Amino acid sequence: MTTAQKANYEIDVADVEYVRHGNKPFLARVYKPRGAGPFPFVIDLHGGAWCHKDRSTDVGANEPLAKSGVVVASLDFRMPPDDPGYPASMADINYAIRWFKSKAAIYHSRADLFGVLGTSSGGHQAMLTAMRPNDPRYAALPLPGAATFDASVRCVALCWPVIDPLGRYQYAHKLKAEGKPKVADQVGPSHDLYWKTEAAMAEGNPTRALERGEKTPMPPVLYLQGGADDVHPRQNLDRFVAAYRKAGGSVDLHFYEGMGQAFITNDPTAPASMAAIDRIIEFVHRQIR
Repeated sequence: MTTAQKANYEIDVADVEYVRHGNKPFLARVYKPRGAGPFPFVIDLHGGAWCHKDRSTDVGANEPLAKSGVVVASLDFRMPPDDPGYPASMADINYAIRWFKSKAAIYHSRADLFGVLGTSSGGHQAMLTAMRPNDPRYAALPLPGAATFDASVRCVALCWPVIDPLGRYQYAHKLKAEGKPKVADQVGPSHDLYWKTEAAMAEGNPTRALERGEKTPMPPVLYLQGGADDVHPRQNLDRFVAAYRKAGGSVDLHFYEGMGQAFITNDPTAPASMAAIDRIIEFVHRQIR
């Protein structure tokens, strides 16, 4: 029996507004275990090529994680075409971590018990925010009052992340030039909307930041990917893992053979998905206590 199957906390689920831009509120869906805690607190970032989907996308993983005794806040954040592209979403994510740290006691957690989880483009955002918690562009939104928290996290769980946005963009266009347009047609327009330029894809890039020698925090990473995923290229994964480990970071890497992209999201009750969710649960509880 997996940890996910053994989970026994009852949970409450509610949407809360964590930031507002103009007259537009941005919500987080919070999954809160019932109990005294203190509970680990995980910020979840959905995928969708930076431009699609919302806070409900990762419910299949968020519910069992919360039932294991983890507060989970799944964010909506600014996305093109209605909102600005990079780095606006990074500012929202950085702010959300700091805002929830300031409210941690309400959720029976603590500000030193935070981690981040992301899928696909949300995995990119999770890794980048963990590596740059004090980047002035990302930390540009001030907390109300005199609250002072940073966006540092204890661990990062990555599910099929776009770990090298420029590398994925080039990979997609290479396939298109070879007469295989599927990936480029699926993700290329969103790359263009969010990033605008290849220079931005190289700058806001966890892999290439490491290769440039950028000095960053290096929280432990759990990296999960389907073995049959043709949307998140294996060579980008290998390049990041090598760079992170070379810089002194820890990466716990797991493949799920025969699984394509978004396998947990698409069918969270499949055996491979349950095994992957169980790894996330075990990782979070091991790293945040």
